[in-house]
Amino acid sequence: MHTLDEIWMNAPADRVFGLAADIRRWPELLPHYRWVRVVAEGENQRTAEMAARRAFFPVKWTAQQRLIPEERRIIYHHVRGVTRGMEVEWRITERDGGTHVSIEHDLDSHNPLLRSRLADWIVGGFFVSGIASRTLQHMRRAAEAAATTLREAST
Repeated sequence: MHTLDEIWMNAPADRVFGLAADIRRWPELLPHYRWVRVVAEGENQRTAEMAARRAFFPVKWTAQQRLIPEERRIIYHHVRGVTRGMEVEWRITERDGGTHVSIEHDLDSHNPLLRSRLADWIVGGFFVSGIASRTLQHMRRAAEAAATTLREAST
């Protein structure tokens, strides 16, 4: 299963990276996130239990987050949940006076139930891409609102 979701934001790349990296704030910024609980933390790495909602369906997983600030990349490795083994990469790139953000998900599941086209559509299309696209939309709102507030304060 492979998904790619992307969006352009009218906000500085460093601000977008800061919001995307700060997973503790996600439930306040992203209304479809029910909670994020950091259970272990290091310098540029943390493990968190995360829970979101896709339509009426609650989902949860545990992921290890690794920050690569100098490249504005965020890597996740899902360690628990239906998506165990999933690799996720956020790429945040300055482009055209704004920021291009992509989230790529890859899952090569050993679970035979998740190795069909129907499972790709349900897990990849409906759940993963559905949640990722909403995450990007709300992240854009937060980043652009912060950019607007800063511009207004400087005038």
